[in-house]
Amino acid sequence: MTLTTSANRPVEQRLTNPSGVLADVAYAMTLPLVLLLAWEFSARLGWLPEQILPAPKVVWATIVELWRDGSLINHTFVSLRRVAIGFTIGALSGLLAGALLGLLPGIRAFVWPIFTAVAQVNTLAWVPLLVLFVGIDEELKYVCIGWSTAIPVTLATTRSIANVSPNLLELGRVFNFTPLQWMSAIVLPAALTSMFTGLREGLAAAWQSLVIVELFASFEGLGYLMIWGRQLFQLELVIAALLVIAAIGVSLNAILEHLERFVQPWNSEALHGR
Repeated sequence: MTLTTSANRPVEQRLTNPSGVLADVAYAMTLPLVLLLAWEFSARLGWLPEQILPAPKVVWATIVELWRDGSLINHTFVSLRRVAIGFTIGALSGLLAGALLGLLPGIRAFVWPIFTAVAQVNTLAWVPLLVLFVGIDEELKYVCIGWSTAIPVTLATTRSIANVSPNLLELGRVFNFTPLQWMSAIVLPAALTSMFTGLREGLAAAWQSLVIVELFASFEGLGYLMIWGRQLFQLELVIAALLVIAAIGVSLNAILEHLERFVQPWNSEALHGR
């Protein structure tokens, strides 16, 4: 007997059932609410000093104050611009490189070992070297974010294309598909799910590297807001910036998931909440 919950139902069925949507929202918010209550409870009991763990109401007041004076909007806009440019560069580069490596086994065999070795090194380790070539201005942020994005996108794209079923490839040869038909009708539909997984991983890596480079060399942005709060010993400022970064990251990931469902109507997995 299989237990069916609203989270397991197809998206179309849930959208036509308001109670199912509300159940999904309530289910998803359970753990955040529990953590929020635990945070409030520990703050009221004074388990940790206020300088280390400010109360939720203090953090919320900080967010409201930053919003009203325009600081939060400015820092968020700067960070979003950096991520948008860096992620776009990295995603396009990763998709192109992954397609070439996936479609051309000879090149993949030649490049894959060194690429895999480079992928094991965290972006932070490359920052001192990159500074020598691009300086510490905006170019450094774009390069680091693009680099962090390109690696998971390239890995996922290469593996998804290289692992397309030989039976599907043989089917294309039987029907004498042109290269364009072969790509659009066989390779792309079979590889698209893994490619979107790589894009979501690349987006997460982009946000992580953004915070790193803004901590390292920046005078604006959400990462800078965090280090500014640390220097002033205002942990509520640090937590406020963390919450904004997390909220934007979750929102962008949700956008990618909905885009994946839109472009893959044939994929039953994409039509279920995952």
